[in-house]
Amino acid sequence: MNQPAPCAPSADERIRWPSLIAAVAAISAVGIAIGLGLPLLSIIMEKRGISSTMIGLNSAMAGLASMAAAPFTTKLAHRFGTANTMLWAVMFAAISAMGFYYIENFLLWFPLRVVFHGAITVLFILSEFWINATAPPGKRGLVLGIYGTVLSLGFATGPLLFSLLGSEGVAPFAVGAGVILLAAIPVFLARAESPILDEKPELHFLRYIFLVPTATAAVFVFGAVESGGLSLFPIFGTRTGFTESQAALLLTVMGIGNVIFQIPLGLLSDRISDRRNLLAGMTIIGMVGAICLPVLAENWMLMAVVLLFWGGCVSGLYTVGLSHLGSRLSGADLAAANAAFIFCYAVGTVAGPQAIGAAMDLTGNNGFAWAIAGFFGLYVLLSVVRIIVKPKRA
Repeated sequence: MNQPAPCAPSADERIRWPSLIAAVAAISAVGIAIGLGLPLLSIIMEKRGISSTMIGLNSAMAGLASMAAAPFTTKLAHRFGTANTMLWAVMFAAISAMGFYYIENFLLWFPLRVVFHGAITVLFILSEFWINATAPPGKRGLVLGIYGTVLSLGFATGPLLFSLLGSEGVAPFAVGAGVILLAAIPVFLARAESPILDEKPELHFLRYIFLVPTATAAVFVFGAVESGGLSLFPIFGTRTGFTESQAALLLTVMGIGNVIFQIPLGLLSDRISDRRNLLAGMTIIGMVGAICLPVLAENWMLMAVVLLFWGGCVSGLYTVGLSHLGSRLSGADLAAANAAFIFCYAVGTVAGPQAIGAAMDLTGNNGFAWAIAGFFGLYVLLSVVRIIVKPKRA
């Protein structure tokens, strides 16, 4: 049996740039489309005199569509191929994005939301599967850190585009659809490198949620804290005594933490034998940071410093959790687990605002901090149990 040449071992550690660029392009389109689309559609509905209840119900279709699309994504990729499925998702997302401009009947916006966010979810899942499947094991954290950084920048770019384009006319819709369509170019060019699903997953979709619970629970907490925090922190901040601009600036600081800590945390995860320890550490920091929020209410600068690191830890749950998932599974099982990962994220985005809002109604303004600390606390408990038990690898 031939032995590899001395210089060959590094080959497996080379980053496959066409695959990375294709996945990053797809996730950039996802981030920008969501960041632009959510405020754009809400403002348009408000201008048309639609009630807040109906606006909220229409917006909730995003999370429901994600949960509905996740279980079927792996089957579609198995049947049509990873890259081909992503290209079809790009087309459906772009067409439905333009549909919001041309279709004025509000009731038809509900199925449009389902199509748009269902297609976006397919892109989300398969881009993560692609990058996780092709990432070098020793550089998985770095690659996913780059991926997470671009995703965060995409979410930040969307609202910026909205502020520049406004809500009038076809321009914001055309730009959103155009950004999505541009993602098809690198995906098409790198289609030969896309991972092949030549077999179906071994387990039922829901089983993958519990197969790697440390990862899926991490993204659930991330979704809950991120969506709940972004939605309700302005209310918490203004009730605390900050002005609207001060509260908004604190959210910006937290967003900066989301961006700058992704790659460092990814690199750190590459150097840790058990990523569960890092996930547990970040949730402990997150829990302590949440508990400190009411104490820091009198000092804007201290709260900004805490939120900078706190935001990094929250976003790190996603990056490191995804890296942990990729280190445990491969092939069709990884694709199905990625779908379960996004499913749990979607559940978190629905549960977080509800739980945090209810806590604020029941216990006052500090309920914001207690509810977030509760999400982190449950994860810390799970992490401790999993680290002690140390189950055998799948």
